[in-house]
Amino acid sequence: MMRSLYSGVSGLKVHQTKMDVIGNNIANVNTVAYKSNSVTFSEVFYQTTQNASGPNAETGKGGQNAMQIGLGTTVGSISTNIETEGASQRTDNPFDLKLSGNSFFVVNNAGANYFTRAGNFTVDGAGNLVTAGGNTVMGWKADSDGNIVRDTVKALSVKGPEYTYTTPEATRNNTVSGNINKEDSSFANGNPVVFNTKFYDSLGYSYLATIEVNQNPDEPMNYTLSVGDISCEGVKVEGYTIDLDNTDLTFDESTGEPSLKSFVMTIEVPDGATPIEPITVDISKLTSYGDATNIVVSTGDANGLGAGKAVGTMTGVAISSDGKIVSYYSNGDERTLGQIVVATFANPAALEKVGDNLYQATLNSGSFDGIGEDVTEGGGSISQGVLEMSNVDLSSEFTEMITTQRGFQANSRIITVSDTLLEELIQLKR
Repeated sequence: MMRSLYSGVSGLKVHQTKMDVIGNNIANVNTVAYKSNSVTFSEVFYQTTQNASGPNAETGKGGQNAMQIGLGTTVGSISTNIETEGASQRTDNPFDLKLSGNSFFVVNNAGANYFTRAGNFTVDGAGNLVTAGGNTVMGWKADSDGNIVRDTVKALSVKGPEYTYTTPEATRNNTVSGNINKEDSSFANGNPVVFNTKFYDSLGYSYLATIEVNQNPDEPMNYTLSVGDISCEGVKVEGYTIDLDNTDLTFDESTGEPSLKSFVMTIEVPDGATPIEPITVDISKLTSYGDATNIVVSTGDANGLGAGKAVGTMTGVAISSDGKIVSYYSNGDERTLGQIVVATFANPAALEKVGDNLYQATLNSGSFDGIGEDVTEGGGSISQGVLEMSNVDLSSEFTEMITTQRGFQANSRIITVSDTLLEELIQLKR
């Protein structure tokens, strides 16, 4: 009877432990990327009252099984359902990320690396990508050319001061295309046809120069180029002069094609102003057909090279499915800042939970090499604007709660009945 009392006590303890785990699972039903736990029981050692014996051919006596009395139960394991992926929750937040597969984000706290499935990241005051708890998200940095350098993981910055702007470039080429009709009404009134050409200096300031096309009244297919006003950022500037290396523009009377394929603008600036590089203007696509006058000017050559650009201010950040962080700028630039890496483990279920949605490696999980890997190498991917939800199944948890309650209730009955038997035994002396 005393053994049954202690067996009942052990049953109460393990069922209480299981109820604790179930309660924690239900409490975290809406925790980002939470992985549910489950409990299994195992029997405890036995008291053997009779050992097993084998059959004896000489005496003709058969074998007997051992007689053992169990001494209760204990918690066999508390395991984490780590490999079951939670459902997706759309947030449209650019720094909310969801991992597919069995890998983990790598984060750092005070020099120690931890691992998490929770991708509800944000940006701190220094521009670093961090978890909700302030741990820095780790990955590979990009070099000045935007190439990812696979090395020991480092904290990733997405809005640091070094990424706020991109360097402007001076314009070296412009392209003029379209048509000049020799019968244009401007020429008939003695006025030039005018078009504007845009260019940038080395500091990214935008200029607009007016080019005038004057017709030779005696030779309608012959024109002279000259420069009118110059403005900077929409304001007319004084003291700037532009020289053209060739001002004569002649079109073939039978084909309407220009004899002059390009000319070079050399801009002289006043003292103290930013120097401007000479600009080659391609006019090989300009024609003189019997159609409306329509002149189109674009920066850059026919391939868009040498267009120049203003200084770029960051306008947004995107994270691709392979974890690469790309920033976008007001001048059209794109820049790769780095790549979020992941860690995989031979036995992820052995990772130890340390709170704040974090795990740490243990002797049985396998170790982190400090470098990590591209998420796509393991067949996984990263989704932007989506979070992984908890994988807690409430229907299973409530079912487990019922069986746990009944188990606890039954074990409590063992104690009360054993107590009644002891009471009957004590009554014998009366």
